[in-house]
Amino acid sequence: MSSNPHRSPSLSRRDFLSSSAGGIGGVALAWLMNRDRARAASDSSGPVLRQLHHAPRARRIVQIFCCGGVSHLDTFDYKPELIRMDGKSLEGKGENLGFFGQPGRVMKSPYEFRQHGHSGSWMSSLLPHLAGCVDDLCFIHSMYARSNNHTPATFQMNSGFTLNGFPCMGAWLSYGLGSENENLPAFVVLPDPRGLPAGGSINWASGFLPANHQGVPFRTRAGEPIADLRTPASVAPGARNADMNLLASMNRSYAEAHPGDDAFAARLRSYELAARMQSSIPEATNIDSEPEHIRRLYGLGEDSNKGFARNCLMARRLLERGVRFVQVINGGAFGSPRINWDGHENLRENHDTQAATMDKPVAALIQDLKQRGMLEDTLFVWSTEFGRSPATQGIGSNGRDHHPTAFTCFLAGAGVKKGFHYGSSDEVGYFVGENKVTIPDFHATLLHLLGVNHEKLTHYHNGVNRRLTDVHGEVLHGVLS
Repeated sequence: MSSNPHRSPSLSRRDFLSSSAGGIGGVALAWLMNRDRARAASDSSGPVLRQLHHAPRARRIVQIFCCGGVSHLDTFDYKPELIRMDGKSLEGKGENLGFFGQPGRVMKSPYEFRQHGHSGSWMSSLLPHLAGCVDDLCFIHSMYARSNNHTPATFQMNSGFTLNGFPCMGAWLSYGLGSENENLPAFVVLPDPRGLPAGGSINWASGFLPANHQGVPFRTRAGEPIADLRTPASVAPGARNADMNLLASMNRSYAEAHPGDDAFAARLRSYELAARMQSSIPEATNIDSEPEHIRRLYGLGEDSNKGFARNCLMARRLLERGVRFVQVINGGAFGSPRINWDGHENLRENHDTQAATMDKPVAALIQDLKQRGMLEDTLFVWSTEFGRSPATQGIGSNGRDHHPTAFTCFLAGAGVKKGFHYGSSDEVGYFVGENKVTIPDFHATLLHLLGVNHEKLTHYHNGVNRRLTDVHGEVLHGVLS
């Protein structure tokens, strides 16, 4: 960009930003020059909770989110009754709950179940590596979702609402607690290298919260995790300095003229963070610096995990550097054959493929956190948007349809019981049997473990004090250690 000092005074700030070739890193430098003045323009630069509501058990969260609807009946929720009823009609369960409305016959699991660990937890042969971790896991077998459609169900698991436009859980944590490292985002998202989840980036949006609390997605298919973080080599230092001086002056004038513009202040804070990330991100994401035995533990370089192992190892590196919430996504919304857990046509073929991407890296992440002592203050969350039906999708099918009225998630780490099973589904895994757990209950419990009362972390929006759990949610004291 030219450093012409006779630049037209009619050039608007928006036009200038649109035409700038410097990228976000250069804009960040300008903001660093004016940090104090811009902060004076807003009183919301830090976390809103100056003091936690009670003593926390966890400092941070890592969430593995498996897109597509993992079958609880073929992983964690052993149902011998499915063997007895295999091939029969499913009677007495009311209206078919599947997305496609094609009830078939009861199908037993194609996987063998065995008990593992001192806890004797039942696990299928689909997940041999996670089976070795059962004594550290806290299973919740009575999860209940409000939708049997991927996109709204995914929205609900991430934001508490089936509609878009609401802040996701990571954004709430960034808003309430902030980051432990000012050089890294409070909330990082590591998408599956094969694609984005249903609903795309809305799943890590900040909604009506200030824009700087949205998740920062890393480009997991690219060599550079954050686009435009580095100054292009073609931009001369002198030209860059002239651009930054001009932009600094424009930012200062605008902030002074609009002291109540929170969106502008939030955008500037994002640019400030981007400047600091220019040095912190390359170090934090340098997987090559890991010792060989750690790389083997996660399965780096193995074709079967489709690059997901790298994301799990990167998650550990981000957590130990102070990132508050890391979301690691397994599976994308679209692809042929399917690149998620949506086993409509042939459940075994689908789940075999997806488990190969997820099982070893996730088990490695749990083991790695544990051996470093990090599992003592890290809450590990494994979730999916719903389960799958005990009956096939259509007569003669080998697949299962969506199933929201009973499914399994699990926790591990700080503040939760080990080798424990909470709640249950009925004899065939169709309805919740006992201790029904809604998504607001789930979210309330996660916030509680971080020292936050879910009813008190609110943001005033359109006449309502909004919160992650809406007007619902009870802490699951039964899972707490």
